[in-house]
Amino acid sequence: MYTSLKLASTLGKNDHLLIFTKGKNDFDKQFFSAAEIRYISEKLKQNKKQVCINQLNRFIFIQVVDVSKNKDTYHHLEEFRKAGAKWIAKANTEGAKKIIIIDNDNKEAVIAIAEGMSLANYQFLKYKTADKKEKYSLEEICISSKKISKTDIERLNIIVEATCKARDLVNEPQSYLNATVFANELKSLSKNAGVKCEVFDKKKIKSLKMGGLIAVNLGSPQPPTFTVMEWKPRNAINKKPYVLVGKGVVYDTGGMSLKPTANSMDYMKCDMAGGAVVGATMYAIAKAKLPIYIIGLVPATDNRPDGDAYVPGDVITMMSGKTVEVLNTDAEGRLILADALHYAKRFDPVLVMDFATLTGAAAAAIGHYGIVAMGTADENVMSRLNESGNHVYERLAVMPFWEEYDELLKSDIADLKNIGGPSAGAI
Repeated sequence: MYTSLKLASTLGKNDHLLIFTKGKNDFDKQFFSAAEIRYISEKLKQNKKQVCINQLNRFIFIQVVDVSKNKDTYHHLEEFRKAGAKWIAKANTEGAKKIIIIDNDNKEAVIAIAEGMSLANYQFLKYKTADKKEKYSLEEICISSKKISKTDIERLNIIVEATCKARDLVNEPQSYLNATVFANELKSLSKNAGVKCEVFDKKKIKSLKMGGLIAVNLGSPQPPTFTVMEWKPRNAINKKPYVLVGKGVVYDTGGMSLKPTANSMDYMKCDMAGGAVVGATMYAIAKAKLPIYIIGLVPATDNRPDGDAYVPGDVITMMSGKTVEVLNTDAEGRLILADALHYAKRFDPVLVMDFATLTGAAAAAIGHYGIVAMGTADENVMSRLNESGNHVYERLAVMPFWEEYDELLKSDIADLKNIGGPSAGAI
């Protein structure tokens, strides 16, 4: 559930407002009394960045636009998103149903705060039955601006909607979202956006000799799936496609290498987040009608310790023909992704991007403050990815791909092993 954004046509006397200020006495007297202006000015002198005025019939939220020279633009945009989230919490606490953001000649700040508000108003209530009061009150977020166009609003709505669709998938429990249902959800997303979609069943996966995906699925009572999505508009600017690959482990127990630590399985329904990212990205690209040729691949299964499950010591043959000695069945994502990456070769792609919930080693390296990234793309591509990540404050921590890491993956009895030891685990 998400809240779409709209352009405001009029300002009603009872409409809750969010007004930007540069921290000076630039307040419109049509909105405030003299006493209110004095109160606001006093708060601003105290270096308050957010001030709330209760006019009984409505609230007016005042947001200071403070652009410090010590911080870059990306940091400021993230601060506005966070400010939007705070105002949404306040609006819902007060039972507001609609809020109008009034532009202050800072288009980027307005869009960022609107984005933060809409994303913060997201809820997943599918399985809530008892307390309807948990539903947020806010239903409409509007923007009053001469600089922000209908196209700007449409683009922002697509981004927010796609993000929330990915959140919905990640929030779904495995009792609903098995590999087959996940593939059907991706198919539904594709259909709604005009994306071509095909789902491979277990028989097809076996015929393709996707040994990694089949091995991880051996302990599951549910079959695996492999979803192929394609967006190829006539005006595409690239002849060779970009390929997005997303990890789709709908639940990860660790398999026979059962996860040993406390609470380590609590969020393992989220191990398909990479696949959700790919599906939602394909949806957003098609909805926005971007002129690019792009393909999305999502291998999906759960990872369970049943009697037929693969075990440490097994050797499996991947789609590429490479053999892999399995030393830890909890290092399963790389096995299903390796098959998907090999499948991607048939498209002769200009670039392949792989999305996955990595390992604890990634969080150990940088915490939850960004994305661990690594790869062989050229410096121009990595620079553009960094810039894109910074713009939405999903910063990339790029790890090296030194050749010495190859030695850690050499197996005594196969071409490779699926873990390389505790050091540099994410790499």
